[in-house]
Amino acid sequence: MQSAGGARLIVAIHGFGVAFTADRNPAGAPFENSPMSPSFKSPWEKSPGSSRQPATSGSSRPQMDLLFPASASAAQAGDFVRPPWKVHELVFEIRGHVEKEYRDLRVEGEISNLRQASSGHVYFTLKDDRSQLPVVLFRGKARLLKFTPKDGLEVQVRGGISVYEDRGQLQLVAESMEPRGKGSLQVAFEQLYALLKEEGLFQSERKRSLPMYPRTIGVITSQKGAVIHDILNVLARRHSRAHVLLYPVAVQGEAAASDIVNALAWFQKNPCVDVLVVARGGGSPEDLAAFNNEGVARAISGSAIPVVSAVGHETDFTIADFVADLRAPTPSIAAEIITDAQYRVEEYLELLAARLERSVRYQRMRARERFAQLNASAVFAGVQHGLARRQQRVDELRFRLESSCEKISAAAGQRIAVAQANLMRQDVRRQMTLHGERLRALQIGLGRAWNAYSERCRTRCSRGADRLWALSPLAVLDRGYALVYDGSGSLIKTSESLHPDDALRLRFAHGQAHATVVSLETAKKKNDN
Repeated sequence: MQSAGGARLIVAIHGFGVAFTADRNPAGAPFENSPMSPSFKSPWEKSPGSSRQPATSGSSRPQMDLLFPASASAAQAGDFVRPPWKVHELVFEIRGHVEKEYRDLRVEGEISNLRQASSGHVYFTLKDDRSQLPVVLFRGKARLLKFTPKDGLEVQVRGGISVYEDRGQLQLVAESMEPRGKGSLQVAFEQLYALLKEEGLFQSERKRSLPMYPRTIGVITSQKGAVIHDILNVLARRHSRAHVLLYPVAVQGEAAASDIVNALAWFQKNPCVDVLVVARGGGSPEDLAAFNNEGVARAISGSAIPVVSAVGHETDFTIADFVADLRAPTPSIAAEIITDAQYRVEEYLELLAARLERSVRYQRMRARERFAQLNASAVFAGVQHGLARRQQRVDELRFRLESSCEKISAAAGQRIAVAQANLMRQDVRRQMTLHGERLRALQIGLGRAWNAYSERCRTRCSRGADRLWALSPLAVLDRGYALVYDGSGSLIKTSESLHPDDALRLRFAHGQAHATVVSLETAKKKNDN
């Protein structure tokens, strides 16, 4: 828009709602008393002494730290005209100013128009009842979120204001995001709970019953904590014959979830246990986060071995508790539940043994009382009466046996007479010849079948012996290995149980030897991961 003394440039930037004007002198000289001078570096710099005060009549008007003459009459002092802005230059300058002034702030609002690109970046709009602001959460920051953003979720976003230069659009570049009112771990818990519940992983129909008498129990927990010791103490008291196989894992921290998933996968590939216990002690929600992990939940639900979840205290609940076949309030109670049937059987046997002992003592006491009341003559009379009754029973059985023998003999005589008559009506020699030939053929076939069967049995026995020998510890000794026993005859599996000067017995494939520990070297354990 032209004025009497020069030209006025009007600039409007779409997406910012920002407009400003600047008077330019056509002669190219700067205005007198103008904040723009030949030493001007950036259109966003303020002149010395300028401030963010409301403009008054006849003074300069500040707009986004830019000072321009308040009216066209203030531009009459010179004829200077600056070249027009390029759009990208102006947007770039505005971006630099905005990023400097608003580089770290928190904004609260509701998520809408959420989009997640294939690149991993997350785009959405943060809005309230009066305005809205585009937000971008780049892939590296999005991976750190502990919950899944959704439309309609109230959040607090921390980041800095920037400008998307291609469209000249103001946007908030997010560094972190937290739900309002609830923590991110709680929101993530609720989202995963709803997802798995919708898939039916919490239904009681898919949960399996625990084995009543487990011989081997797999435990997935830390080997340094008190949990494994509590479980072992309970098992030693209630089911001392049970074997425990520990898979040590981290139970908190970033690597905990992957360790637990790997442990469950190992037990699926090596099904050497009857039941699994996933356990850890109590802690904060952050400490229990690994047991609210989706990967851990799906590994537990997909396990072919029944799984007991014993995480935290009685008031702690995790996703692992809901997908497991059984939830125990504490690790110690988990051990009690697993051994409940065995413990009840042993307790019942002890009760029966006590009752039997009491019954035997009572019967012996009654027998002594009855014996004390009897005299010798009465005893002998009772014995004779018993013998007479048994002799009568023997006579009766003899009469019945003789009658049966007579009947059987008569019937046999009749069958023999019928057979003799039939033989007289047939050519006995011809039948004998045919039966003889058939018998010889059967004998030959039987001999061949017996030889073949014997050969198969010898082959199977030989193969079985070879396999048995391959699995025998003695076969390993033939390859140059030896078994090491301590002074009490126990097999030594690790050097940690030995001390210098301990006496050892070495068993070879052929013979034995005795040795003494001179020094110990402990091998470093390999990382389970």
